[in-house]
Amino acid sequence: MPDADLERLSDMLAGAARVVAFTGAGISTESGIPDFRSPGGIWDKFRPIDFREFMASEDARREAWRRKFEIDPTLSAAEPNRGHRAVASLMRSGKVTAVITQNIDGLHQAAGAEGDRVIELHGNTTYARCLNCGERYELVPIREAFLGEGTLPTCKACGGIVKTATISFGQAMPEAALRAAEEATLTCDLFLAVGSSLVVYPAAGFPVLAKRNGAALVILNREPTDLDGHADLVLNRKIGDTLGTVANVN
Repeated sequence: MPDADLERLSDMLAGAARVVAFTGAGISTESGIPDFRSPGGIWDKFRPIDFREFMASEDARREAWRRKFEIDPTLSAAEPNRGHRAVASLMRSGKVTAVITQNIDGLHQAAGAEGDRVIELHGNTTYARCLNCGERYELVPIREAFLGEGTLPTCKACGGIVKTATISFGQAMPEAALRAAEEATLTCDLFLAVGSSLVVYPAAGFPVLAKRNGAALVILNREPTDLDGHADLVLNRKIGDTLGTVANVN
């Protein structure tokens, strides 16, 4: 039996010149990464540590790194799924011009999406940065020092506090990423919102911005969202299977 929704999505992709893929936790839960916000998610187990608390308290920094390394085996075991591979394939073909993601797992890049065209609104948990000078640090030596001697990381360049390159509660959103996301949104003709509950702002404002600017809006999510009424097409179904089918990716 023909699938009218898939056919319409395929037609919309074929007719679009510049597609932005906006992705949330739902695309990565299909890789086994737990959703932070949903019932039973990571934040049900751990109360989020506010950025101001992290900066003010060595105990809070120590607890943040302890949690990081407790959760890491689950994150590091995750691999890109069919949805990630489909988005990367659409980028390679020239159809998807940018990926705006709320995710911090780096799976779009691992699937082959070009890193400079993946806009990470909430940062990336696969490495760390100095909060003072921005120097990048890899996690393996930080983990070894922390689990071995209990040493908290400090910047070798300036002595500043080192933190995973993610955006915490109370921390300012990255201005460069927000500007890049807005530019990509305003220049697309199809905005594809995938696996996001579309309730976390300012990120959730981009689909509406795209629609108001004349782009078509597609929402693909397992559950309904508050923005479904704005969309030209809503698909409540598995993300990997849906994107993989229209992109012809296994």
